[in-house]
Amino acid sequence: MKIPWLRDGDLAFPPVERALDDPDGLLAAGGDLAPDRLLSAYRHGIFPWYSDGQPILWWSPSLRTVFDTRAMHVPRRLARWLRSCNWRIRADTAFADVVRACAAPRRHEHGTWITGDMFAAYTALHALGHAHSVEAWDGDRLVGGIYGVAIGRMFYGESMFSGATNGSKVALLALCRAMDDWGWPLLDAQVASGHLFTLGAREMPRAAFCAAVADLAVQPGLDGSWRERFPPLQPADLAR
Repeated sequence: MKIPWLRDGDLAFPPVERALDDPDGLLAAGGDLAPDRLLSAYRHGIFPWYSDGQPILWWSPSLRTVFDTRAMHVPRRLARWLRSCNWRIRADTAFADVVRACAAPRRHEHGTWITGDMFAAYTALHALGHAHSVEAWDGDRLVGGIYGVAIGRMFYGESMFSGATNGSKVALLALCRAMDDWGWPLLDAQVASGHLFTLGAREMPRAAFCAAVADLAVQPGLDGSWRERFPPLQPADLAR
């Protein structure tokens, strides 16, 4: 198995069509997690994913899991729960806390792919106004969240967590509702999971995904903090 090794200072990536079939989507290794490189990667349909002890690995899977923000699916039981939920929804008020919560090992898992270097890289992007979090709060307790990167009218979801039942779902649905309000049609969820499909995710061939990204990422977006710009949503608003 041979893949290109990225050089420091060279932001160019190989064409995504050269990604391996096995493991699916592995495109390149090396380089760094500097803001310019990360933004270049996302604009080309590429994302980093690796574990401690590995070099930085760059991926562009043959099928990309996405959400159409106007076509989210809210199961009936979840909709009933949302109508009675009194949580508050905020954006960019606890970015670092959301990333830390996402980095915590999950049940039946050991370790995390959100390494210390990844944490530093995305908090740097957040400080520059490119990375954002959407959070669910029960009083003063952070009970769910999602974070990722926004470029133009495209959002690339990195990870989400639940500190209480449905916490990640509230954050994800709120983000997609806000994106739909802004005219942002597509949220990248990277790789498939049964949990995502229950909320309406679908798989998109790499070529179609990259073509959509090339168009959306160059359109005017919302750089800077979303703290005051995020719509004032309530959980009940997400039930429909």
